[in-house]
Amino acid sequence: MEAELISSEDRGVDYLATRMISRPHTLEDTGLDHFFVADLLLKHLNLVSNQTLQQLSRHIALPGAVLEPVINLLRQEAKVESRSENLSGKGLRYVLTDRGRAVALDALSRDGYCGPAPVLLSDYEALVRRQSVSRCVVTEEDIHRLFRNTVVEERLLAQLGPAVHSGRAMFIYGPAGSGKSYISRQLVRLLAGPVYVPYAILVGDTVISLFDPEFHHPVHGEEQDPVHLTSGHDPRYVLCHRPEVITGGELTLDMLDLKFDEQRKQYQAPIHLKASNGMLLIDDLGRQRVSHMDLLNRWIVPMEEKRDFLNLRAGQHFAVPFDMLLIFSTNLNPLELADEAFLRRIGHKIGFRTMNPEAFLRLWQQVCQEMGIENDADVTRYMMSELYPTQGSVLLPCHPRDLLGLVSDYCRYRGLPARLSRESMHWAWQNYFVHMDNVG
Repeated sequence: MEAELISSEDRGVDYLATRMISRPHTLEDTGLDHFFVADLLLKHLNLVSNQTLQQLSRHIALPGAVLEPVINLLRQEAKVESRSENLSGKGLRYVLTDRGRAVALDALSRDGYCGPAPVLLSDYEALVRRQSVSRCVVTEEDIHRLFRNTVVEERLLAQLGPAVHSGRAMFIYGPAGSGKSYISRQLVRLLAGPVYVPYAILVGDTVISLFDPEFHHPVHGEEQDPVHLTSGHDPRYVLCHRPEVITGGELTLDMLDLKFDEQRKQYQAPIHLKASNGMLLIDDLGRQRVSHMDLLNRWIVPMEEKRDFLNLRAGQHFAVPFDMLLIFSTNLNPLELADEAFLRRIGHKIGFRTMNPEAFLRLWQQVCQEMGIENDADVTRYMMSELYPTQGSVLLPCHPRDLLGLVSDYCRYRGLPARLSRESMHWAWQNYFVHMDNVG
């Protein structure tokens, strides 16, 4: 696929970022204090008892050399005890004492997080700056290579390329079916990467889960053993492809704030924090269940200052990075959605249009080949000269795949080879477009 030709692996990892998250060898290297790591160890042993140092190291994503001094102190405090699997004393397993279990339950009542160790917010902020989308260089050659197998106007490429290169927000608008969503989703491929994503971040003494397998896809072959390696990056981070977060009509304002699970006593990062160093596409703007003006106003300050402010339940107010390729996409008139003040803050406004007949026929032929449908020039002329005029001759990029998909359905049902005919084309047309004269 063309996306692979502009993949992050080809461009390489930011090695300055790698050095920023070098593997910790002491507790001091992690930035975490003894009490926090001790509580996290107790939580893990409360969840799964009788674990070895190696198992704890993998679950907490900290090297054994970092955890061992903490475990030894917990043993001295009679919160943890060890059990040897053999006479040599090797293969020690650790379990909670009654005192340790009480401390673990108290820690869980305050913060239910029980996963890999978090990273400090300040460390995360510095890393996001190193991996910023604004540092990605996008050339004219890059965008032409990405869309070399896609029928798309040169005018659009000339607008989209600089928009991605700038790292600034963009507003994409045009009629439904004009290719906005498809084209937008490809743009993340232009961002150099991969990037490091922490499992969680620590704000004060509160953990916020960040890594989300729905959006964060690890680069193949980058798994590490946090126990035995003495080099490599900090295992509290995962090397991932640039995140791609897409949300549409389901978006609500509360999705842009921290989510707190009352039952589990855990915080989850909002979607724009999960999209850091990647792309956030707000699709179908104006169709959300929340007022579009409330939604747009929520972004004004973050877009200008490149940071957002979040609140913990205890009232703590803190800033987080706001760094992603932010794309607003809508079928509606932008002037009816946002005022001039807001639109000025969006660097790039890009309009999608209907297709001209020449481009449409190139796309039609391309989709026929991809779907294995035998094209028929006479049927295609019939469609263009007789059928499309009944619909106002509006040619949209979504039509070829949708209509030919219906042709394929019809042929399979009839037990016929997948090919165009006037009969199959007319059937597809009647099923695809709404004909009010047939109702009543």
